[in-house]
Amino acid sequence: MEQEHHSTEQDLRQFRVDKLERIRGRGDDPFKYVFKRSGMIAEARAAFEEAEKTASEEHPAEAPATLAGRMTAFRSHGKSVFADLRDETGKIQVFLGHGQIGEAAFAQLDDLDLGDFLGVTGVVKRTRRGEVTLFAERYEILTKSLKALPEKYHGLTDVETRYRQRYLDMAANPEVLEIFKKRIKVVAAMRNWLTRHSFVEVETPMLQAIPGGATARPFITHHNTFDCDLYLRIAPELYLKRLIVGGFDKVFEINRCFRNEGVDTRHNPEFTTMEMYEAYQDYLGLMDETEDMLCTIIEEVAGSKTFTYQGQEISLARPWARMTLHDAIRRFAGIDLEATRDREEAARLARSIGVEVTPEMGYGKIVDEVMSARVQPLLVQPTFLYDYPIELSPLAKKKRGNPALTERFQPFIACLEVGNAFSELNDPIDQRERFMEQLRLREAGDDEAQYLDEDFINALEIGMPPTAGLGIGIDRLAMIVTDSASIREVIFFPLLRSI
Repeated sequence: MEQEHHSTEQDLRQFRVDKLERIRGRGDDPFKYVFKRSGMIAEARAAFEEAEKTASEEHPAEAPATLAGRMTAFRSHGKSVFADLRDETGKIQVFLGHGQIGEAAFAQLDDLDLGDFLGVTGVVKRTRRGEVTLFAERYEILTKSLKALPEKYHGLTDVETRYRQRYLDMAANPEVLEIFKKRIKVVAAMRNWLTRHSFVEVETPMLQAIPGGATARPFITHHNTFDCDLYLRIAPELYLKRLIVGGFDKVFEINRCFRNEGVDTRHNPEFTTMEMYEAYQDYLGLMDETEDMLCTIIEEVAGSKTFTYQGQEISLARPWARMTLHDAIRRFAGIDLEATRDREEAARLARSIGVEVTPEMGYGKIVDEVMSARVQPLLVQPTFLYDYPIELSPLAKKKRGNPALTERFQPFIACLEVGNAFSELNDPIDQRERFMEQLRLREAGDDEAQYLDEDFINALEIGMPPTAGLGIGIDRLAMIVTDSASIREVIFFPLLRSI
């Protein structure tokens, strides 16, 4: 392989295009249609290691293989070349010898570049230095790369480029691919837990006439044929509960949601959640199920009941800590917001501990702000907070014995809120009153307050059995199991400002 010494990106690209034309000039196609592999690189390694178990000095281990992947290193030594070939499962060294592949094929190695995809047939053996290596008998170019990968030792480190060009990020930084493999395992483990517990997977609309199921500002779009505005869903909740009304007992959806909100290390306007609803259950029973589900998923993906997140050791030991939201505020923030229902007094107490309160915040928002600022950062070990003010939970049942609170809980792990759950409100009269209060908040300037959904109230009037519902943020769960500080690290293509 010739060295590239050109100074500009365009020059480097032209250098590779010239090689491409040479390949075509000898009648070869630099963009093949198909290549038949004997397996993946990890499988070839495993087959060789199995052969080693019965090998002897007279009959050393070897395993035939036909492999394909991206070439990520190239080292020339006169009449021999060592290259690294990488696929989704790992990397293997390839030996390309003048005497093994022939003079013509060896000369054509000059037309290879880092980033090219190769197909190689040969035998897997160990070199004299003991490295597992595919000794090539023949090779072919499958795809010619026209742009160079980032330099080997420094890699691709610019964060903006990494997120905008995720394909390049994964190609240059194999550890990024491993992050997304773990994310995929999180989703698979979650789906397995749910199906084992008799939940059925369903799909509900992403385009909605009324955005409901959460307190958030929606994205708006327009349908030309019906000439009406529609909203990208902020949550699937109200449709999933319609299915409970219709006769399903246990449903779940792994879904994309969209909220027109700010971007930070924990929020992306497009994100993935799992929502599940279970008839004849309440939030206390669902809390037990949530603990089991999250422990099962994290242990399966992380491989242990203990793991490290951003330098802090986290233990999944059961039972998890459980405390009411107001108890947690008293314990960690040092103020008692349960002793008052007065908005001004709550604002004074919040300001006394340095929490900013803005004029549009009602009592519930003040409580939530105090929790976010003074409690959540201290919830390192897995913890459930429960019993939230009614103002914060327009879709949850009132707490038995205390109508100022709702039967709601949230699980926290490593200071991250990973879910939200209720004993679901199934009283249509109470639900209408809650929606009307949300409309009053919206009229007062709260653009995240919920809309009135008459059809959902109609569904409740048909009758919904006692039900508990849970939403889990898959992106944040993926952050935890991959030790990622930002949500953008675990979303394939996070939203970025246009350039």
